[in-house]
Amino acid sequence: MTAEQTGLRIQQALDALAGSGVEQAGEQLARELMEFYGQGLAKLVPALPPPALERMLDDPAVAGLLLLHDLHPEDLPARIDRALAGLPERVEVVGFDPATGTLRLRRTATGCGCSEQEAAAVLSCHAPEVTAVELERALQLLQIGTRPQPAAEAR
Repeated sequence: MTAEQTGLRIQQALDALAGSGVEQAGEQLARELMEFYGQGLAKLVPALPPPALERMLDDPAVAGLLLLHDLHPEDLPARIDRALAGLPERVEVVGFDPATGTLRLRRTATGCGCSEQEAAAVLSCHAPEVTAVELERALQLLQIGTRPQPAAEAR
């Protein structure tokens, strides 16, 4: 289960409590559990050897949990690169607009590839700052000109 799915389930549970007078108690319980888990993770993360932490950052659930507690050691560009490395097609970052949360990507290879939805799903746990993905195909230029002459004719 991803961090996003867990968050939705928690929100549904809190919504079910709405209006019954126990909504505040449910929200307080969620805050207390978050603080408790965050304190534990804050002690675990620095104790991990760097190669072990590096491997764990590839797991979307771990990445989402560390982001949730502001413990992820990588900056946004590194997290985006890590997420994109898991896509079936190579893409490059064209730009990111923090005001809109839009990440623009360009395909670097031709053929069947990922969709904007697939890219957004991969990015959701690693880079929740990205709220929209625009995917463009790289232009391939057709060169029209004279054909090079064979070596025998070029003399």
